[in-house]
Amino acid sequence: MAHPHGSHHLTAIATDPQANVDFYISVLGLRLVKTTVNFDDPGTYHLYYGDEAGSPGTVLTFFPWPGAPRGRVGTGQATPVAFSVPEGALGWWDDHLTRLGIDHAGPARRLEEEVVSLRDPDGMVLELVAHAGSADAPPWERGPIGADAAVRGFHSVTLTEQDLDPTHQMMAERLSFQVVAEDGGRVRYDAGATGIGTIVDVVGQPGGPRGLTAAGTVHHVAFRAPDLATEMDWRGELLDQGVNVTEMRDRQYFKSIYFREPGGVLFEIATDEPGFTADEPLLELGRHLKLPPWLEPSREQIAATLPQLKIPAVNYPGLDTEAVLPDRATAGPTGGGADA
Repeated sequence: MAHPHGSHHLTAIATDPQANVDFYISVLGLRLVKTTVNFDDPGTYHLYYGDEAGSPGTVLTFFPWPGAPRGRVGTGQATPVAFSVPEGALGWWDDHLTRLGIDHAGPARRLEEEVVSLRDPDGMVLELVAHAGSADAPPWERGPIGADAAVRGFHSVTLTEQDLDPTHQMMAERLSFQVVAEDGGRVRYDAGATGIGTIVDVVGQPGGPRGLTAAGTVHHVAFRAPDLATEMDWRGELLDQGVNVTEMRDRQYFKSIYFREPGGVLFEIATDEPGFTADEPLLELGRHLKLPPWLEPSREQIAATLPQLKIPAVNYPGLDTEAVLPDRATAGPTGGGADA
């Protein structure tokens, strides 16, 4: 049966791309590992953040549409996004966020773990969870936050649903996640794999308002497949079970299929291969505007449309120089870029 190996990436919607970059690099200490555009709207960036190499299970991506309306958090959505940090690190994070003037709450205890909550510049709810599993993922050693406190990747994502039962059938019976804990209206599922990003929490909110996907909300949740052959086997199994699954879509850095769980959240299954170094060396990830082959002939027009974006030098340890985009660098031999 289909058995995803935890989270691959999450994609959300933002407004100001510069504010997004400044927050996720300088405040949360993530690395911008790919700068491309939305394939359906090349006038907006698609920004990918993660660990040093953008490993599966660490990648949070954004479509930043300036002027986009604020979304509404509700049922049929994935929110909040929870990151894994080392046990004992939340005191450091409290000091760090206080020093930067960022409102936050906690630590609060939930399912035997300590959690600090905050919001990004667009109001999206984020959580920092002190998690023993963080030890399974190495930190970005040369990042802006020390290894004793640095974000390791995802802890979990929370799905908010009107009705728990149909989503349970998808998670447990069709995707083979295991129920590992329950607390009131919260059910915790685990992929059963080692490492980070293996947890999905489903929270029941009967009668709650339907969420509106716009700025400050998650667009979709992507789970991991080790390779394309496995992903295609899973696609066949899901189709056999009556799930409406898309054809495979080549996202340059991974291959993807998409479907919705019964509550309405858009799911993706994405391959681990080939990764973000397919068209840029590790040292320079995110430094150049990468376009897919079919948009490359329009590079000049696209670059003229995109707002200027300054990426801090800390994103490029060893180079120690900021990047200013859009640039006119040529795409690599594989093209590059992804809309996922």
